[in-house]
Amino acid sequence: MSAFRVAVLLVAACAGAYSMSARAQHYPSRPVRFVVPFAPGGANDLVARIVAQKLSESLGQPVVVDNRGGAGGTIGTEIVAKAPPDGQTLLIASVGMAVNVALYPKLPYDTLRDFAPVSLMGEQPNILVVHPSVAAHTVGELIALARAKPGQISYGSGGVGSTSHLVTVLFLSMAKVNMLHVPYKGLGPAIAALIGGQLQFAISNVSTAIAYVRAGRLRMLAVTSGKRMSMFPDTPTVSEAGVPGYETTGWYGLLVPAGTPQLIIATLNREIAAIMRSAELREQYAALGLEPGSSSPEAFGKKLRAEIATWGKLIKESGAKPE
Repeated sequence: MSAFRVAVLLVAACAGAYSMSARAQHYPSRPVRFVVPFAPGGANDLVARIVAQKLSESLGQPVVVDNRGGAGGTIGTEIVAKAPPDGQTLLIASVGMAVNVALYPKLPYDTLRDFAPVSLMGEQPNILVVHPSVAAHTVGELIALARAKPGQISYGSGGVGSTSHLVTVLFLSMAKVNMLHVPYKGLGPAIAALIGGQLQFAISNVSTAIAYVRAGRLRMLAVTSGKRMSMFPDTPTVSEAGVPGYETTGWYGLLVPAGTPQLIIATLNREIAAIMRSAELREQYAALGLEPGSSSPEAFGKKLRAEIATWGKLIKESGAKPE
């Protein structure tokens, strides 16, 4: 390669780096797209809309939620993986993203290579709920009932390999009981079936089931977090209630395409941390049973890697396959 060509390439590289740096310093210069890889109305969508509104206010540009559901969240996730790394396209990530690494043998993206972590955006424990007709008011009583009627107590989930399915598989394994799995096309329909008496049991995220618990249409037995939730101080954890060591917590975080300038990542991280401290967000989160929380990009990346390992092991043991 001639010295002239080398010089030209070096100049082009420096110009590109300068251009990216200049854009990062004026970020964002236009509306930001916030991709939710699920349909509207679910917990991911609710969290994204709350955060997007506040990011719009703090960044001075509209942050538009774009729901791109389908294929267990992989369609919307692929869109962000292939988007320009300029901070204009964001992705809300959740437990399902870690689950999909093991559940789908050929993802159209590399979960760890194609994304850069920004921050955690909160956590949400699940709750164990039964139909009011079930003769169990504690986790211990539910386990005793399941052992007395192996395979006769039915539970619902959002589908084979869904988070609601896998957390229940873990519960049944640790409690050493057998129940009948009835998969649905989403957790919402499963909870509707539970309310209607077609099922006896489910493990649900708080936001999907809490209204029915408060209305007396479902009975809550325990929370799945490591410690009791502030909004349910009298409700024991599953570990306390008879299955020592059981703990599963949903989480939500922010990712951007790999290669996004560190200045943009730092800006977004700073804004998310401030949003999570705001009284208004805490009130909005509390209504959904969410616990606010932020993290460094490094800590969120570490959490994502740990979640992929945990769920990969559980999926392998359960034999779950995508529907």
